[in-house]
Amino acid sequence: MNIMSYDVFTDPLESIAWDTAQQIINTINPHSYVTAKSDPLFEMALRQSDILLPDGSGIVLAARQLYGEKIAKIAGSDLHLFVLAQLNARRGKCFYLGASPQTLEKIKQRLHNEFPNIIVESYSPPFKAVFSQEENDAMVYAINAFEPDVLFVGMTAPKQEKWLFTHKERLTIKKGCSIGAVFDFYAGTVVRPSPFWIKIHLEWLPRLLKEPRRLWRRNFISTPLFLWDLLRYKMGLKF
Repeated sequence: MNIMSYDVFTDPLESIAWDTAQQIINTINPHSYVTAKSDPLFEMALRQSDILLPDGSGIVLAARQLYGEKIAKIAGSDLHLFVLAQLNARRGKCFYLGASPQTLEKIKQRLHNEFPNIIVESYSPPFKAVFSQEENDAMVYAINAFEPDVLFVGMTAPKQEKWLFTHKERLTIKKGCSIGAVFDFYAGTVVRPSPFWIKIHLEWLPRLLKEPRRLWRRNFISTPLFLWDLLRYKMGLKF
């Protein structure tokens, strides 16, 4: 399916295959769509994803309005838990790249309790906008030395998608997943909105109220711009 020229998968059960050499899995929402329009590397990272999942009610709306298809929103948290369940059944290995050492330790503790068959390792990169070549090399080395089946990257968008895209050919992994805030959700350092808000497509509202400075732009600028593009695309107007 094509959402305004992006190839978006609608079901991870149909999309994720463990017998492939490598799959890069990203998600798209209205904010990442709008951001990618002015960030060529980010756009390339999204377009060249092996699997691009609809993480946003706006993407679900676009599928219905443009193609008459009723699809489900698949958040990074949904992808994370699905992959962990699959990995636990396979007694596999996963690697978490991103977040603070404290957050990573909490992730390991919860993972040990909920998915005891998974072997896990992690790496906390420096908190900075741009990594040096030495820092990138250190991250790649740590990942490859562990030889994980799955790499979870949590650096927030678009940094995480661009890092994974830039270094994927150097990584000996089967799956690479950009999941951002999921690190904090799973560690319990940030509470994800309840299923009630998720079900009525307003998951963004409690998060906005908690973090207005960080999230106002995506809700009050990116969302209207996305809807405007959706309207123009539906009317057959050129971008």
